[in-house]
Amino acid sequence: MYKIFPLLGATAFLIALGGAKADDVDKGIEQVTSDDGIDRVEERLRTALDERGMVLVTMVDHSANAERVSLSLPPTRMFLFGNPEVGTPMMQCQGGLALDLPQKMLLREEDGTTLIEWNDPNYLAWRHDLDDCDLPLEQVAEALSGIANQAAGN
Repeated sequence: MYKIFPLLGATAFLIALGGAKADDVDKGIEQVTSDDGIDRVEERLRTALDERGMVLVTMVDHSANAERVSLSLPPTRMFLFGNPEVGTPMMQCQGGLALDLPQKMLLREEDGTTLIEWNDPNYLAWRHDLDDCDLPLEQVAEALSGIANQAAGN
């Protein structure tokens, strides 16, 4: 009897998404890897953001937060950054997009590799129904990819 509840929960989640296909839910996270440690990748990320005039809002050190409550997590750091000239028109089009802005880039170590992950702007456009907005999504996608690749050392 108890085994049915996770299935019902997943079904309710998909229904709440308005009939979205399971494939659509899984899309949207871009990733590049680096063989360098997270500190070196962070250094290059900060440089890449600065060179592009991005505003670094904050960095959240998830592993340090875990340590404060006597838990462990591999090095995991979330960077929130953006350019108000680009983000503001996106939020003017659909205010709910503010849930996903400023942009985020996650650095995390896994199996000796540093992963660099971020949300695909085209996924965010789908998630927030931005079809009627004239937004530079491809330029944003290229900028994020460029930042991530510079951070990776590529």
